[in-house]
Amino acid sequence: MKNEKQLRTFKVFAIKEGTVIDHIPAGQALKIIQILKLYSHDHIVTTGLNFPSKTLGKKDIVKVENRELTQDEANKLAILAPTATINIIRNFELAKKFLVEIPKQLSKVIFCPNPKCITNHENMHTLFYTKKEKVGLKLQCHYCEKIFSQNDIKEYCV
Repeated sequence: MKNEKQLRTFKVFAIKEGTVIDHIPAGQALKIIQILKLYSHDHIVTTGLNFPSKTLGKKDIVKVENRELTQDEANKLAILAPTATINIIRNFELAKKFLVEIPKQLSKVIFCPNPKCITNHENMHTLFYTKKEKVGLKLQCHYCEKIFSQNDIKEYCV
């Protein structure tokens, strides 16, 4: 009979070339696919939800074949997945690994939660300024100047 550790061994599809986004907080992978517009990617995109994680409890994983994310693209994910790591794979090997970083500005990534904001009534892109706090993140809308916490904004991703 298999022990619990053997039962927890997951077989995840290996990719030859591309990007693995790991350590995504559980429940955020599908939003990341939306932000990066991976639904229109011509190659395989694999999503794993609710994997066990020692640091997060549960985590999601996204694997994207034949596309290497840039640091700028990865940083757009910081609002949803500040703990994410980006693994660039070449010829089935880890070629490069980096963490997402909170950018100073986020454009076209999130909607403004303020229903009175002009961005919710006019056809225009959003722009937020970010400020890292001791715990969490604050975002200020360029247009209405309202300030939101990171948790307030997670449901408003483009």
